[in-house]
Amino acid sequence: MPHADRNLAPAVDADRGVIRERASTMQDRLIVGLDVPTLKDAEKVVRELDAVVSFYKIGYQLAFAGGLDFARELASGGTRIFLDMKLLDIDNTVAKGVEAIARMGMTMLTLHAYPKAMKAAVEAARDSDLCLLGVTVLTSMDEQDVFDAGYEHDPHTLVLRRSEQALHAGMGGIVCSAEEAEAVRRIVGPNMAVVTPGIRPKGSDHGDQKRVVTPAQAIRNGSSHLVVGRPIVSAADRRAVAEAILDEMRSA
Repeated sequence: MPHADRNLAPAVDADRGVIRERASTMQDRLIVGLDVPTLKDAEKVVRELDAVVSFYKIGYQLAFAGGLDFARELASGGTRIFLDMKLLDIDNTVAKGVEAIARMGMTMLTLHAYPKAMKAAVEAARDSDLCLLGVTVLTSMDEQDVFDAGYEHDPHTLVLRRSEQALHAGMGGIVCSAEEAEAVRRIVGPNMAVVTPGIRPKGSDHGDQKRVVTPAQAIRNGSSHLVVGRPIVSAADRRAVAEAILDEMRSA
């Protein structure tokens, strides 16, 4: 079963004890979204966050601007990459895509949490270290958006239903709002990743996100990984904002 255990394992330093363990664990759990238009912009973000951040998300915007080669380059140097592709297609197409992405050395990959697609992806990733994440309901969607899309369930109910389906399919984790993380954690247990975007530090702009929480709230709710994009990437001092978020995560 593709899983997230290796992503959650703390880095233990015998000379520094528990403080070092907690710090390393939180650094591994902060994923910075490289939601920028060019490789030059992405490279600048990574340089500025060197030694503070070790995990990045690459989505459509950067992927289609040369970001896939950049993802391979970062992964080959030991940086963890969350490839946010939200795959959904016929079983064979999903499987072949997952196989190719696993060979790239990616750490995490998203696909929409449809049962058939998840089962095909799990089988394709079986002999790899790729952690497959089921996207439940986008954090930009509220109840009306879900109904408009043709679903009979409210967002919370749909998230829980898809989380249960992801567990049964053998997925490595779930992507959901941190508002739902506590309920999702009760369903999936302690070993699956619960990855939560829509994280906004106090005082930051919510942008197009409708279901958002602070970093500390997300950790308390059971999130294993927090995805933070604009609050860090758009900041004048990215390093300081990332460090402040990590401090808030540790405080929780």
